[in-house]
Amino acid sequence: MKAGKVLGVAAVLAAALAASGCSAIRESRGYIQDPTLVSAIQPGIDNQQSVAATLGRPTFTSQFGQPTWYYVSSVTGRRPFVSPTIREHSVLAVSFDGSGNVVAAEQSGLEKVAYLSPDGDETPTLGRERGFFEDLFGNIGQVGAAGVGGGAGPGT
Repeated sequence: MKAGKVLGVAAVLAAALAASGCSAIRESRGYIQDPTLVSAIQPGIDNQQSVAATLGRPTFTSQFGQPTWYYVSSVTGRRPFVSPTIREHSVLAVSFDGSGNVVAAEQSGLEKVAYLSPDGDETPTLGRERGFFEDLFGNIGQVGAAGVGGGAGPGT
């Protein structure tokens, strides 16, 4: 009877351990937004210095056009041995005018995420396609050929 109880407890523990290994892993990435701080940004009142003091450094800034700071945050979830999926996504875009004053603060979410599906495992490139044997034997006769230079020893 004792051995049966021990086996039963061991089976329950093994099942609990296996179930916990299949639970989703949740990861926060990027800027962690505080709704109170985000709502404190007021167009026409704040400037770049006050936004930096309130929200901190942006995730990235615009390179062209109107100066804009982007604060990006994502929460991903994944099961063991599976690629992560985006559960929550938020982008706060704070736009400034030429003198550094806030013009607008807009928030967008998962609806603006663009999902890309790559074309297989290869990156398309320009140029000619080379086969296996061209790659293998393509340089024969190229190194040290007449007129190319290099192939001879010193003093020649």
